[in-house]
Amino acid sequence: MRVCSIRYVGKLPPRRALYTIVGFRQQRSAAARGARVDRAGAPHSSGFLKVIMSVTIKTPEEQGKMRVAGRLAADVLDMIGEFVRPGVATEELDRICHEYIVNELEAVPAPLNYRGFPKSICTSVNHVVCHGIPGQRTLKAGDIVNIDVTVIKDGFHGDTSRMFHVGQPSIIAERLSRVCFESMWLGIEAVRPGAQLGDIGHAIQTYVEKHRFSVVREYCGHGIGRVFHEDPQVLHYGKPSTGLELVPGMTITVEPMVNAGRRDVRLLGDGWTVVTKDHSLSAQWEHTVLVTATGREVLTLGAADREA
Repeated sequence: MRVCSIRYVGKLPPRRALYTIVGFRQQRSAAARGARVDRAGAPHSSGFLKVIMSVTIKTPEEQGKMRVAGRLAADVLDMIGEFVRPGVATEELDRICHEYIVNELEAVPAPLNYRGFPKSICTSVNHVVCHGIPGQRTLKAGDIVNIDVTVIKDGFHGDTSRMFHVGQPSIIAERLSRVCFESMWLGIEAVRPGAQLGDIGHAIQTYVEKHRFSVVREYCGHGIGRVFHEDPQVLHYGKPSTGLELVPGMTITVEPMVNAGRRDVRLLGDGWTVVTKDHSLSAQWEHTVLVTATGREVLTLGAADREA
């Protein structure tokens, strides 16, 4: 996932892209209200910012490499499930995943040393929304934990996460995890050529809020490929028929974060771990998705789903 933000117009990164998108987005900051930035960075007075995105479109060969990376990421989650049990430390889960990725899959764990992140996976337990750092904390019966895995194979990223129950979860924990899972799939089902990013967010948000849960706003899905976090940002809330139009060859993640209580979150002092402000439970599911000529292809299905 990535922190949702506005990117000001500037020099494009040195990556191949089919096209760039330049538009205007309202500036929400009170300090910057009434200013707009153009391509040269000059201020204007309309209250909007010019925004630019560089969206990569994968060739058939690149799509094939994305399929491989996605399958390997799913394999890690298939493997680790049996180790998620009471008494196991999250750093032990990280060790097992790291060794499996490096030694068995001959791939690279993308989170390790990414902008200083110290581990190979993220483990987000109970009220941790995302980016939980594996450590000495041991799992106990009734916990829920999201394990987020990204692998790099032949230069391409596969990114996926799942919720795991430690023993028997509470009724609210089970319901939260299920609603989050179902909302992710509703968002994925909105992916097709000609659809817009707002369709994905709207499908997720309306379903989640119908069940009286809340969608986290500060963190979102993203484009993915040779780069871990590419454009576009994939919000998990929004209005239908708004935002960037999807075209074949795009690869994005759909990864809603859903809270049992209020949507508000805070970042802990380690600079990574995000928790719910009200200490309510949080859940997340994630898949990497390719936009195809006729719809979509989920690249990170587990073995059981691939065989179904």
